[in-house]
Amino acid sequence: MQGPDFDLDFKPAHGEKVTVAEGVERITVNNPGPFTFHGTNSYIVGRHSVAVIDPGPEDEAHFQGLMAALAGREVTHIAVSHTHRDHSPLVRRLKEATGAVVVGEGPHRAARPLHAGETNPFAESSDMEFVPDVALRDGARIEGDGWSLTAIATPGHTANHMAFGLDGTGILFSADHVMAWATSIVAPPDGAMADYMASLDKLLSRDDRLYLPGHGGPVSEPPAFLRALKAHRKMRERAVLERLRAGDRNIPDMVKVIYASTDPRLHGAAALSVLAHIEDLIEQGRIETDGPPSLLGEYRLVT
Repeated sequence: MQGPDFDLDFKPAHGEKVTVAEGVERITVNNPGPFTFHGTNSYIVGRHSVAVIDPGPEDEAHFQGLMAALAGREVTHIAVSHTHRDHSPLVRRLKEATGAVVVGEGPHRAARPLHAGETNPFAESSDMEFVPDVALRDGARIEGDGWSLTAIATPGHTANHMAFGLDGTGILFSADHVMAWATSIVAPPDGAMADYMASLDKLLSRDDRLYLPGHGGPVSEPPAFLRALKAHRKMRERAVLERLRAGDRNIPDMVKVIYASTDPRLHGAAALSVLAHIEDLIEQGRIETDGPPSLLGEYRLVT
């Protein structure tokens, strides 16, 4: 889904700091791709004593850009939204260079145990070495000179996904949970659709005015955008049920129809998204299968 404020005019300015709000700067990694848009956004919060949110992948040019932007300032915290390799690996070099405290929900983990014989298709994309100095609970706060961030657990894209609210400003760093350029990937076993939808409802209960995401430009009308995301996911859920009614029994056949207009490079991720919906629908008691759900399983409606 591309939202109503989808930022076609977003200019990443790779490696350069861009002021995006009072006391907030963005530096975008030059790692564009079908899953990263123009690249991963790192954010610097504060003026003299600062926090860095999502340092990004192990990328020399980006590290040098961050260090140039941070010159003359104390880095007290490095906050990590989640542990995919486009967001967290540069933590280690940045911590070594600055001595900052690393905070995040915790190490990478799957949203559910793997089934017998199942492999995690996103294993190579996950930073299994990440361990925060301080593991944050939902609602925990970290503070610096003139700023404070509240950690908001938003599982779904990954089990350990966190957003960060910049207290007193109405700004939320939404990472990969909510982005203007595309919907978040929810791929079992890393992610879970039920968790993702619950996290959308959680954010709807807040009164943020601006989201700064992990990729692309800002979301300027969060409540309307969140409602559109929920509607989009419900539409996908209905599409899965409709394909079952039409006689499809497996995920590859569903993807061919539901994602007919989607870039074929994304069909693997689309299949995992369908699997996430199927797992949720099985939990709801609306469809069934023999054995644990999988990409190669066969499914049927509960009558």
